[in-house]
Amino acid sequence: MREFRPGSFQILPPVIKNLIIINVLVFLIQQTVLHVNHTTMMEDVFALHTWQSSRFRIWQFFTYMFLHDTSSILHLALNMFALWMFGSVLENLWGPKRFLIFYVVCGLGAALCHMAVLYVNAEHLLRDYYVLQQHFTLENFTNYYRKENIGAFYEGAGDVLNQWQSNPGNPIFAQHAWGMVNQFVNDNLNGSTIGASGAVFGCLAAFGYLFPNTYLYVYFAIPVKAKWVVLIYIAIELFATVNTSAGDNVAHVAHLGGALFGFLLVYFWNKTNRRTFY
Repeated sequence: MREFRPGSFQILPPVIKNLIIINVLVFLIQQTVLHVNHTTMMEDVFALHTWQSSRFRIWQFFTYMFLHDTSSILHLALNMFALWMFGSVLENLWGPKRFLIFYVVCGLGAALCHMAVLYVNAEHLLRDYYVLQQHFTLENFTNYYRKENIGAFYEGAGDVLNQWQSNPGNPIFAQHAWGMVNQFVNDNLNGSTIGASGAVFGCLAAFGYLFPNTYLYVYFAIPVKAKWVVLIYIAIELFATVNTSAGDNVAHVAHLGGALFGFLLVYFWNKTNRRTFY
């Protein structure tokens, strides 16, 4: 039985090498732009936004894959390590052209799946917003506040609610509450999605499909067959999708979408040669 364990960067296929270089360079540019301008300019233009956002651009379906969280290098490092670990095997198996097509399709598939979720969520958000706008009372605001769990997003949000509740007739407190609602809606509509994780999950799914009985060394010590690693990761993402919380900013559906597109693509590519598993 063949085994697979991380080796060294001596085996670095050209597409993998260039993807890692591009992602690292973009990360450095993000750091520079953010440091100089104190804005999220690159994310506003190149990160994926929901269709209803004024910041949405069609090219974001592609460019979001090359941006990462600048608050920590861990997001980039984990994605690039996983890309090398699984993607290099796939590129060596398929060649640069086919692997690049595969990688881009997985990234686009992840974006499409995540966009569907963003669109539905934004529609519900806007519908409730317009209803509240027509009948902006303390009672309706309180119900909206609790339904959307606004207190989990803004420090001091509870003070705004308490102040209006303590003095319902004061229009200043009503204005503060309405301003917070507008900020909440605007922040949600303009929220951005970044990272190569969706495409990387596609690589993981393809690796698990083609090499199901190959051992992966979890924490570089514990041997686990690739098929179980993939299924465990998918189960974790499914659980996180169903049990998402207000503070969870991970695009779990994008991960699942990338894995789904990766699986479907490699399944049809390998349909006439399904016995060549390792």
